[in-house]
Amino acid sequence: MHEMSLAGGILRIVEDTARRERFGRVSTLRLAAGKLAGVELSALRFALEAVSPGTCLEGAALVIDEPPGQGWCMRCCCTVEINERGAPCPRCGSHQVQATGGDELKVVDMLVED
Repeated sequence: MHEMSLAGGILRIVEDTARRERFGRVSTLRLAAGKLAGVELSALRFALEAVSPGTCLEGAALVIDEPPGQGWCMRCCCTVEINERGAPCPRCGSHQVQATGGDELKVVDMLVED
């Protein structure tokens, strides 16, 4: 389960930010995990809950946005929404679609307390 590794990386980002910005606790953490990121959201949520005890993330509300996948269709020359890599263009049916977005996993923001 690579989500545990991802959760560890997210925790490091949050703890580094807590040291740098001098806050004690995160009350809400908002992430963006794109539809094409290959992240199982329930597993990521579970992993974050597993690594948070004793850290500034303990008890934080977790909000995970899931931006849609985007691709550039080479046949109809437009940006289209796709749900998975290799999916055909929803406009023309071509499989010549290059993924261009929705593959990110990032910390968007956090609500913190002293």
